[in-house]
Amino acid sequence: MAPFPPFEPHGPRRGQRLREIPFRLLLPNLITVLAVCAGLSGIRLAFEGRYELAVAMVLIAALLDAVDGRIARMLKATSKFGAQMDSLADIVNFGVAPALVLYAYLLDRAGAFGWIAALLFAIACCLRLARFNVMLEDPSRPAWKSDYFVGVPAPAGALLVLLPIYLGFLGVPLVATTAFVASGFAVLVALLMVSRLPVYSGKSSGMKVRRDIVMPVMLGVVFYVALLFSYTWHTMAATAIGYLAFLPFSARAYAKRETREQAATAEEAPEQ
Repeated sequence: MAPFPPFEPHGPRRGQRLREIPFRLLLPNLITVLAVCAGLSGIRLAFEGRYELAVAMVLIAALLDAVDGRIARMLKATSKFGAQMDSLADIVNFGVAPALVLYAYLLDRAGAFGWIAALLFAIACCLRLARFNVMLEDPSRPAWKSDYFVGVPAPAGALLVLLPIYLGFLGVPLVATTAFVASGFAVLVALLMVSRLPVYSGKSSGMKVRRDIVMPVMLGVVFYVALLFSYTWHTMAATAIGYLAFLPFSARAYAKRETREQAATAEEAPEQ
């Protein structure tokens, strides 16, 4: 075994420089830390009764999560440390924070059943993220399957499970019956996250937009953002419901794609 270096109680020796790290390598991790801060702040705000700010913090955490990986790739600052940190942050932002915010807002009215539903959602998020990390390291998985998630992704699950809160902000009464229905819905979202349901990701193979629809797409995005700022909870509720309606179409598209890929593989295989 190699001997330990001599202990230097006063820091590095004279003339020895500390290793410097470019700021671009720190920026993605800093964004991840800010996302965790947003998620944890959402929990605090929920238990203080400031529910709209609490939900906004969870949404901000989702937004930061969506950009940190892209910024890391753009700056060529990806690392194993950053990947592990991002995964752990997702457990807080998309598992623990939404579950506790929903519990503080509504599920506590369902008693122990509401708490069990919150626990199941948070645990399902952990399992979903663990499976996702394992699948990333699977070299035998066909490349085309990277266009699809296996189960509802954690960020989408967080936005879905908050649907009862969006509806509550729009006037749905917060009674025990609503709490039990919301608890059942949280369990349903948890099952969707750990299911084998193929969900189109739209990012793995790089989406491209035809030139003739670039302007309509830009106008559509602007229109959606304008609705989000003007009718926030109406838009979030419609988005969550629309995502749920999209899931069967995603599974159908996956089945057709799988049939085509299997047929192409059979044609390419040498005749025996």
